[in-house]
Amino acid sequence: MSEHRVTRERLVDGAVGVVVGVIVLLAAVADDRAGLLDCALIALGSLALAAHRTAPRVVLAVTTGALLAEVLHAGPAATLAIPVVGAVHTASRTGHRGTAAATAALFLGGYVAAGSATSAIAQETLLMAGWFLCAVVTGLADRNWQAYLGQTEQRALEAERTREEAALRRAGEERLRIARELHDSLTHSISIVKLQAGVAVHLARKRREEVPPALLAIQEASGEAMRELRATLEVLRTDESTGTPALLVERARAAGLAVELTVTGEERPLPATVDRAMYRIVQEALTNAARHAGPAKVSVQLAYDDGDLTIRVEDDGAADPSRPPTPGIGLTGMRERVTALGGTLDAAPREEGGFAVRARLPVGEAG
Repeated sequence: MSEHRVTRERLVDGAVGVVVGVIVLLAAVADDRAGLLDCALIALGSLALAAHRTAPRVVLAVTTGALLAEVLHAGPAATLAIPVVGAVHTASRTGHRGTAAATAALFLGGYVAAGSATSAIAQETLLMAGWFLCAVVTGLADRNWQAYLGQTEQRALEAERTREEAALRRAGEERLRIARELHDSLTHSISIVKLQAGVAVHLARKRREEVPPALLAIQEASGEAMRELRATLEVLRTDESTGTPALLVERARAAGLAVELTVTGEERPLPATVDRAMYRIVQEALTNAARHAGPAKVSVQLAYDDGDLTIRVEDDGAADPSRPPTPGIGLTGMRERVTALGGTLDAAPREEGGFAVRARLPVGEAG
């Protein structure tokens, strides 16, 4: 429950106690019995109602005791039962209906004992007995209604949780379906390309002929495509990270790209979503550098701060600031990943030449 709501409820409860006290005091003044002790007892019994949410039984005892003392001191008056009826209702609503009923009977007994055996007192007693009975019943009904609302809210939350689980299950099934489709449609074709290129290279070397550079490039690219496809399929199947930036850098170096990796700050485990995003951003940036930067040097920088991870992948290639590239699927995917995590992404040519990808991902406070 919010602090604002608690404050508002306390103000309302206090106002109710004041209003009830004023009504009973005005009735006492009209009956010419508003002495100092009378006012004190009425005020005590009425203002105690302000605490009915936190201590209903204490309020029931204080209100009944104060108003019963007023009845015994100044004589019966039906208006003196108003605060007691309120206390009986709140006690019954909080599950103390037996105590509430017994207290109501005690007040009625004292009311009869303090008055004379007249028909007016008998009628007032019967009238107040009806009030107390209604207070007990309405308190019980209110308690049952609140319990019903709580159960309804719980069922709604359970239904929402079930829907979320079903959505996650459907997403997992869709990932598996995509993985199967990719496997069936691509891996066979790439495997054939890699096999044919390997056979051609083998035959050329067996004949002691010079292997065409294009053929070697096809063999290397098909092998790399197979590795990347397997990694992608693994992500679709498990939704887990496929490696580390250091592994990506090693692969890029093996493919002939001059890459340096720098890590600053206190390196620590990252949330799974951030770890996957980091891996894919570095992977896509290195892939773009290998395709478009030409014979360039590339630097990969990971900076761990208290609540952020900053990723920088920069190259000194041929990108021109005056001709920014049209964002493709790779850059769009990077931006979507970063935006989904509440981070920022800047991917553009550098003023001094080359291309730079800078991403900031929130990771929470350092543990």
